[in-house]
Amino acid sequence: MRTLIRRLTGDTVYLLVAFPLAVITFVLMVAGLSAGAGLLVVWVGVPTLALTALVARGLGDVERLRIRGVLGAALPRPRYPRAPEGAGWFRRMLTPLAGAQPWLDMLHGLVVFPVAVATFCVVVTWWAMVVSGLTYPLYGWIVSDIPGNHGLPELLGLGRGHVVDSVFYFALGALAALTLYPVVRACAVLQASLGKALLTGVAELQERIEDLTEGRNAAAHAEADALRRLERDIHDGPQQRLVHLAMELSRAQRELQRDASAAHATIGQAITATRETLDELRALSRGIAPPILADRGLAPALAALAGRCTIPVELDVQTAERFPALIENTVYFVTAEALTNVAKHSRAQACLITLTRIGDTLMLTIGDDGVGGAHVAKGHGLSGLADRLRAVEGGLSVHSPAGGPTMITAEVPCG
Repeated sequence: MRTLIRRLTGDTVYLLVAFPLAVITFVLMVAGLSAGAGLLVVWVGVPTLALTALVARGLGDVERLRIRGVLGAALPRPRYPRAPEGAGWFRRMLTPLAGAQPWLDMLHGLVVFPVAVATFCVVVTWWAMVVSGLTYPLYGWIVSDIPGNHGLPELLGLGRGHVVDSVFYFALGALAALTLYPVVRACAVLQASLGKALLTGVAELQERIEDLTEGRNAAAHAEADALRRLERDIHDGPQQRLVHLAMELSRAQRELQRDASAAHATIGQAITATRETLDELRALSRGIAPPILADRGLAPALAALAGRCTIPVELDVQTAERFPALIENTVYFVTAEALTNVAKHSRAQACLITLTRIGDTLMLTIGDDGVGGAHVAKGHGLSGLADRLRAVEGGLSVHSPAGGPTMITAEVPCG
């Protein structure tokens, strides 16, 4: 109840203050735009329009602060263009008019006026009905005795008299009181939504572009890291083994003519080295795109990962549907890297992996009972997972206090 009263009071104040602000803004915008457009032929209109844009920007900042109280969230402020260093006076004068947001600010100053007038009239009327209707029994007997005064009940054929008038107006006031909150709230949200659309539309587009750019850069960074890691692993593992294998086969070829038994032993060692190299290549290929993932989907692929982990892993996959290859590869990669970190650093005795779909998001959680201390700071293993997830507009959160346990949660959009 207290929250409802506070909201009703806030919305009422917002709408009552919006009316004089809208009048002032409308007058300034009409005067500035008309004067600027009329004086363009003599170039005086350019600074006039620039000044009008700056005024609209300031009033827009005020409105963004006021809208926060109605919608309950801070609105992003668009980044207005700035003149480059060393720019001339004319370039600096044109800068306030550059981009779309200054013109949207001025458009808001014009469009909000009729909306503010309408919402102001509705709110004042509703509050007047509530106050006058509920208090009519206190002063109604004075009004009803005025000669020639015809009240609304009499015009509707409901009779004449103080009692009839009091009952009628009290009922009307009670009805207005019951509908006061939704009416005031609807008016406030309508006007605030208009302001949000015009005063933050460019800011939201800028944030979206930044998110896409950050995701693209994160994807490129993650792929570059993966390629460098793969190159290092191949150089340190299979490449060295293949060089050694070639040397062993050359030695076996020389020994074959002198000592067949020694050549046989060397060939046996070469066969063992070949198998080890193949196993290592298979392990490296699993970090890229294992065949089981492409053929059978996430559940069998994650089960294979869990089975190869040196720590007991409990797997709970609650979705059996197939997803786009990029989504499945991302979930697989995150799981593989997380399990690698668990096996190397956590000193855990058990690990739990859960994959479920909630709406249009795949929720992957990986928990262990290890020593904790994991985080996503740059230079640590989990930072690459965060980059990988940003590439698909996902997110990574890590809760790993010192002493454990650790809980890693990855959100991957799949809709």
